[in-house]
Amino acid sequence: MAEVEVLRDAAVLLDGNRIAWVGPRKGAPPSDRAVEIAGVLFPGFIDPHTHAVFGAPRLDDHERRALGVDYKAIAAAGGGILQSVRDVRSRSEADLVALTRARIAALLAHGSTTIEVKSGYGLELEAELKQLRVIKRLGGALPVTLIPTFLGAHEIPPEYRGNRAAYVQLVCEEMIPAVAREGLAVCCDVFCEPGVFTPAESRAILTAAQRHGLAGKLHADELEGSGGAELAAELGALSADHLASISDAGVRALAASATVAVLLPATMVFLGKRAQAPARRLIEAGAAVALATDYNPGTSPTVSLPLVMALGVSQLGMRHAEVVTAVTINAAAALGLAADRGQIAAGCMADLVVAGVEDWREVAYWLGANVVSAVWTAGSACPPLVPLLS
Repeated sequence: MAEVEVLRDAAVLLDGNRIAWVGPRKGAPPSDRAVEIAGVLFPGFIDPHTHAVFGAPRLDDHERRALGVDYKAIAAAGGGILQSVRDVRSRSEADLVALTRARIAALLAHGSTTIEVKSGYGLELEAELKQLRVIKRLGGALPVTLIPTFLGAHEIPPEYRGNRAAYVQLVCEEMIPAVAREGLAVCCDVFCEPGVFTPAESRAILTAAQRHGLAGKLHADELEGSGGAELAAELGALSADHLASISDAGVRALAASATVAVLLPATMVFLGKRAQAPARRLIEAGAAVALATDYNPGTSPTVSLPLVMALGVSQLGMRHAEVVTAVTINAAAALGLAADRGQIAAGCMADLVVAGVEDWREVAYWLGANVVSAVWTAGSACPPLVPLLS
């Protein structure tokens, strides 16, 4: 992860939506036109974990945490995920499309050209399908690749609190088949955490998803260890995400597997937690590590992968080269796309980001500043991008 090839005075030839050639500028093949770049050209950044389809931010949760109320107490008082569930259930699809369109544009403006987007704020069939349809509509309307993930197992909804088994059965036997039938998701995620879904429940849900052709992902070992990383590796999941409380056995399991460890440092910072996922232990054990924003309305309201990269260096102890790898080729692997993007290489999708900096390491340095000056997706320059709050 610490090895990146840096070319100076280089050229990249695009042919349609693909990269045709990369090399020294003086040896570049002839082309129809040339675009001069000021700064550093990166592969398009890939954000492999977001919850971008939501209604309002959870401002009350934020204030309660500042006053010392913990995550579980906030949830017990009606806040947390279930607050966003009530909000999303009450909104129309058109309302969610308008809100999410602005958020995807903001993610793109910060260099994310491929973005995983989860459902999970519906927790009932129609509300989950509504979120996934929003993702599908925007994926066809915006110059960005959206990877839809079904997260019906984000929490137990209030109406099933007295009968967890019935909700797990609903997810497995009704929600997953309906999502697969409509072709609305390519992945299925589960929040495997004490107090949310147990490893046994998570196994049942992901096994059902795999039967319907959905790749597995796991929210694993975020606040407490539960063996989620081990389960993700055992099931061949694309990724195990969060991992601030991963066990030594979990580190070994991920290192011995093709499952990517997706770390979300902005979440722990926003929650005021001192603990972070053990990036150095994971990397040195041989695990593939990716970074993501975890963009959501309650625990990580950031659209900036460059900010997350800076936190990867300052909070996780990663090298600059490692954080670049973590938001490009490794993030692509966390979505099953490593053969197609995450590199500036012949044959790859022509998704490119320009950072207006002199040294490539600066992309992970200017904390909170957006250094992205231009973006190409599928070989075409994106128009000037609208900020989230305009």
